Order: sequence, then structure tokens, then C-alpha cells
Amino acid sequence: MKLSRLANLLGYAGLIPFIVFSLSTWITLPLVDEPHFVLLTYAAVILSFMGAVHWGVAMSRSSEVALTQLALSVIPAVLGWLALLISTFHGYVLLITCFIALFIADRYAADAGLLPGWYLPMRAQLTAIVVLCLAAALATL
Repeated sequence: MKLSRLANLLGYAGLIPFIVFSLSTWITLPLVDEPHFVLLTYAAVILSFMGAVHWGVAMSRSSEVALTQLALSVIPAVLGWLALLISTFHGYVLLITCFIALFIADRYAADAGLLPGWYLPMRAQLTAIVVLCLAAALATL
């Protein structure tokens, strides 16, 4: 299996908790007592994971670009953690903003040739769905 195909498969599978827990903020699902907390926590973890892409880019370079990418790589983890410490409403707003900002950073990295060509189209679709799920959950507050 090609790397891009496996990455797509895993990326889209990673949307399942976003969709399920976003829906669970609208309708009651068994075994989900705190759907907002579960969704915010999952989103924070995934945001941190997505930031780590830039850590990997930095590790493969030894230049000024590497320093920028390394610094960028830790910001999503810190902001994701912060989103869990503030109010649920503000946590959603922060996470939505971060996912959009990280996509913009990914776009700059892709334009600079730091990411493979298949990565950005996948990220655009995944980010759109994640943002929609988070916004839908935010609308229930």
C-alpha cells in the first residue's frame, strides 16, 4: 500500500470520533456522559498530532526553515492543552482557530516544497470536516 493511500485511510478514519462526538452533542448517545469534554479532548490530541508534522519536517532539515518548523510544531500542543483549561465555548473557538491556522501553516510548508504533494489536498478536506464538527458542537452551547 502506498504511503499516501494509507495516510488518507488513517486520516479519514480519524474523523470518526469527530463526527460521532459532534453528533452526540446534539443527540444522546449511550456511554457518552460528557460529549463536549470528549470532543474537545480528542480535538486537542489531534491538533497536537498535526503540529508534530512540522517537527518531522524540521528533523529532516538543517536550516533556518528547520528552526521555524520546530518552533511551529509545539504551538498546537500548547494551544490544544489550553483549550481544555478554558470554558467549553472558548475551547471550541480556540480549537477551530488553531485547526484553520495550522492548515494555513501547512499550506506555506507545502508551497515551500516541505510536504509531499498529496498531503495538502487531504488536509484541506480533513480540516474542513473537523472545523464543521467543532462548529456544530459549539452551536449546541
